[in-house]
Amino acid sequence: MSDRFDLIVRNIRLADSPHTSLAIRDGRVAEIGCDRSALGPELDGQRATMLPGLVDHHLHLLATAAQMQSVDLSGSLTYEAVRDKLHRAVRGLDAGTWLRATGYDERAAGLLDAAAIDQWVCDRPVRIQDRTGALWVLNGAGLARIGDAPYPQGVETSPDGVPTGRIWRCDDWLRSRIGSTPPSLARLGMSLLRYGITGVTDAGADNGPPQAGILAAAVRSGALPQRLTVMGREDLPASTAYKIGALKLLYDETDWPDTHIVAARIVEARRQGRNVAAHCTTAAELVLYLAALEESGGARTGDRIEHGSMIPHSMIPDIARAGLTVVTQPGFVHDRGDRYLAQIPAHEIDDLYRLSSLRDAGVALAAGSDAPYASVSPWIGIAAAQNRLTRHGARLGAAEAISAREALALYSPGGLKGVAAAPRISVGQNADLCLVALNDSPQTETIVRATIIGGNVFEPNPDAAELTCKTSDIQ
Repeated sequence: MSDRFDLIVRNIRLADSPHTSLAIRDGRVAEIGCDRSALGPELDGQRATMLPGLVDHHLHLLATAAQMQSVDLSGSLTYEAVRDKLHRAVRGLDAGTWLRATGYDERAAGLLDAAAIDQWVCDRPVRIQDRTGALWVLNGAGLARIGDAPYPQGVETSPDGVPTGRIWRCDDWLRSRIGSTPPSLARLGMSLLRYGITGVTDAGADNGPPQAGILAAAVRSGALPQRLTVMGREDLPASTAYKIGALKLLYDETDWPDTHIVAARIVEARRQGRNVAAHCTTAAELVLYLAALEESGGARTGDRIEHGSMIPHSMIPDIARAGLTVVTQPGFVHDRGDRYLAQIPAHEIDDLYRLSSLRDAGVALAAGSDAPYASVSPWIGIAAAQNRLTRHGARLGAAEAISAREALALYSPGGLKGVAAAPRISVGQNADLCLVALNDSPQTETIVRATIIGGNVFEPNPDAAELTCKTSDIQ
């Protein structure tokens, strides 16, 4: 009697087979190359390529979902462009409702304050987040809603103690003053599926019980179908809805902590049986992290450098000796590369978002989008890791380019550890897969035809346009 499976995907291509089939049972890959006598529901792969499901190793789910409900100011680089977007958005809001905007670029009208925003909108509360995500700016009506002093250090005030509207990294405090309704994650979850993403790591440094509860509820309801890992604070609670990730360390050069304080947090992470992950966008932040690791007893396998935006060549051996994983964002080469080339000294350009030099030194690598501060599409990062091209076609750090297979491995569950072989699917693994139509040209489009998580198939809505995105041939 023939085997019966929960799903059989026929007429597909795998890394080592041009035409085969794959069977799934109990949420796992049960057989590869099953014959025609196998029984079960079938899906025609139409000669598309089956890949392991992609993983976004660093993003911010709630902020990304909120951005999807906000005015997107990215790409608005003039005073008039920002003004017009805000005015159009106001027309669709009830009186007194907050107007929330993200992605503001200071090239449009400089560093904002309350008075500057009031020139655009003054009859309702407005809050605008800059492109880095580190700064919120409120207008006068918004400031009226935050209440009186005392204010935390991140709230900028004038010499006479009046808030200017600029609020640096005080998201939790701001929410406590103005209130907020958690955004739905359903739309974001579907967007991630359309890119072939089957797993995500939320990298929020402030993640604690409130955020964890929202994320867990989204997983249990099916709004977020991806497998979820959550990084965050020491009080991050355990849950069956997600895996507890590293203790996230976030510090800025504008508010420099003592190394002993960072080391103490690392010691606490060890007590909890957790790894640590540090936000390192500058060489100075990286130096502090390495020093704190050494003071706390040394790095452990699984400890992470988040971003690794600027890594001097001289520090690569230190990272390799420590056994750290660098979780980077090659998509920023595309999205922000033109800005980097214009603003960063020429002798530092090669330090940006390194890949091949870290790989050659034996450093483990993984990649994420850092959404909402860049697109959630992994395919932008996969392409940029290979071609190192900016949005306007300039090449940034060409020597750091890696192969298509290695670029894809950055978004695999295990990341890139050494030179990557073709991405493989094996019997017994979780049936977390994506079915994609790949073309031969590095600049042609990849179409995600279906995403499979634990054997459950998610296909694009036939009434909606298929999602297309740039990539190279990764067969």
